[in-house]
Amino acid sequence: MKTVAIAWRFLWSRPLSAGLNVLLLSLGLGSLSFVLLASHQIDQAFERDLAGIDVVVGAKGSPMQLILSGVFHIDAPTSNIPLAAVKELEKHPQVAKLIPISLGDSFRGFRIVGTTPDYLTHYQASFAQGGVWKAPMQAVLGAQVAAQSGLKVGDSFAGNHGLGGGGDSHGQTPYVVSGVLTAGGSVLDRLVLTATESVWQVHEGDTALDADDLKVLEAERELTLALIQYRTPLAAVTFPRFVNSSTEMQAAAPALEITRLLNMIGVGTDVMRALAGVLLLTAGLSVFIALWSAVRERRADLALLRMLGAPPRKVAALLLCEALWLALLATLIGVLAGQELMAALAWFLQLDKSVLIGGLSWPVELWSVPALAVGVALLSALLPAYEAYRVNVSELLQSR
Repeated sequence: MKTVAIAWRFLWSRPLSAGLNVLLLSLGLGSLSFVLLASHQIDQAFERDLAGIDVVVGAKGSPMQLILSGVFHIDAPTSNIPLAAVKELEKHPQVAKLIPISLGDSFRGFRIVGTTPDYLTHYQASFAQGGVWKAPMQAVLGAQVAAQSGLKVGDSFAGNHGLGGGGDSHGQTPYVVSGVLTAGGSVLDRLVLTATESVWQVHEGDTALDADDLKVLEAERELTLALIQYRTPLAAVTFPRFVNSSTEMQAAAPALEITRLLNMIGVGTDVMRALAGVLLLTAGLSVFIALWSAVRERRADLALLRMLGAPPRKVAALLLCEALWLALLATLIGVLAGQELMAALAWFLQLDKSVLIGGLSWPVELWSVPALAVGVALLSALLPAYEAYRVNVSELLQSR
């Protein structure tokens, strides 16, 4: 304990040098912590929202756009597909479950999604208030929607045309809140959910000129896309090929597209990891110079410790303890900074009504941060510690 206390006093005997070394180490460790936390939480968010969805079928276009709009609701859909085609697809022997999705309107920037109760069941949603819709023009609010809007069961609201929230209001066809979901961390938290018939009713009522025109619109009803779960794993080989070659629709495999997306994101994380590595290398060099200079400046103090009975290994341990103090302080500051940056990113994404991430977490990968801090500090201190170990008391006394 005396060694640890003396090392602490030695460290802060040069406050500017110690502060600079802690800052450099903290910057590198904080950058690395943020990259690890962001990668972990984004991966978790994608896995959570993709769970149980084997393929997304929609209009031809960009497969990535189809996944982002249909599963994560962070992009515009490619177009609509005929309801009749989706019903035929639902009868396919390789389809175990099909969840229809209809998009087009929003409420205060949150998307209004026409679907079936199966969508709620798929994500194992539970209700904080009320329950699922019993008729068209009833809606279930996600936890984030309810929190920001202040709506509760029985309240009514009108949607706006378009996904961005700035379109014309459908004031003639208001929704009534039938339920509010508990926060589950899934995509449902930021959606307004209603029956598919509600979406048709809103748009058909606004565009139909008369009863005959309404019948024509009903015969030409469309959906935006369909989320499909396979009956057997072998369907992953044949079903997308069948859809892409035999229909006017396209099938996009979420696993494949998200792997592509993560690979693209990975370029940015690699750059940040490289930057963190440069900062840590610089910090390690700074710690080495500081400790080496400290040994040179404290030779008389170290010799005095030897004269008072401290063995060489204890003198060397002082330098190693000093480096470990730096590693401990930098780890605390760096990890806290990484967690704060992660919280700021989660807050920004929540404002943008994007993928839900955040919350204090400690993934297994984050243990590499303190390990790396200790490794850098000890490597930087090895040579100065060896120099302290070799301090010759008799030579110092003779030179005095």
